[in-house]
Amino acid sequence: MDKILVIDDSPVQSRFLCSILSGDYEFTVCHTAEEGLEAAKEERFSLILLDVVMPGMDGFVMLKELKGMEITKYVPVILITSLSDAQYEERGLLLGAVDYITKPFNPVIVRARVNTHIQLYRFQMRFKEQAMVDELTGVANRRRYDEESASRWREAVRFELPFSICMFDIDKFKLYNDTFGHPAGDKVIAAVAQKVASYFQRSTDLFARYGGEEFVAVFLGSQGVSAFELMKTVRQSVEDLHIQHNSPVSPWVTISVGGVTLTPRPEDRLEDCLKLADTMLYDAKQLGRNQVVWSNENGEQWREK
Repeated sequence: MDKILVIDDSPVQSRFLCSILSGDYEFTVCHTAEEGLEAAKEERFSLILLDVVMPGMDGFVMLKELKGMEITKYVPVILITSLSDAQYEERGLLLGAVDYITKPFNPVIVRARVNTHIQLYRFQMRFKEQAMVDELTGVANRRRYDEESASRWREAVRFELPFSICMFDIDKFKLYNDTFGHPAGDKVIAAVAQKVASYFQRSTDLFARYGGEEFVAVFLGSQGVSAFELMKTVRQSVEDLHIQHNSPVSPWVTISVGGVTLTPRPEDRLEDCLKLADTMLYDAKQLGRNQVVWSNENGEQWREK
């Protein structure tokens, strides 16, 4: 069921709104803009109904905040107000509101506009999701990684969670293409992606094709040793597919993995963390491939072989 965030300083008005739409949606009700912002950061909503005139932060200021946050910038916002001046309506629409509902409420109009904008949001999100999937493998693509990795990073900073990121690629993949042909190579990329994706199913996990035969994975909550052990299992599972390869590394298709785990601080940067993971991947290749090399923020390093 779609969730709606109602932000209105009047308990009477917010209850009336919820009663108009009851049965079709779930509601979170906040009576200040500050409470509304916190709720918007914690949950995913399909629509926000926002009162314009509130004490402290008004609806226009809050709308600007909502459109500046990654988690809410695509969520439709309908402004609710008794202000009927066209200047106010224009200001709200320019700031990113999708519609305007004036008080006193007409239940038929409220239901119609809410239903319309939620349907449009669903369509937009389906289209956006399709644009974020790699066509060959069915996993997230580079664009989705670029958008979502930053939000995972911020979550780790906020809750002081261990953040793990790794890069891996298929060993001697050019040789595989030269030997078996590009159509066979595409099948290998897809098979490896699907096998690895089966290990990253939590809502906080992110696994994406980074480019060519290279992939990236992000996951939260695991300490360095645990993350290292997980990726050893992942690496072995790919080798256990027993996809034939004419390679000096192994008779089977294999991967090399480099990664890092740290608990990020506000001054740390995701880009630096990714570079360190890439350095670990380089080390794994230099050490003979088909292995995992991992490090943590204290400079400790684990090597599989």
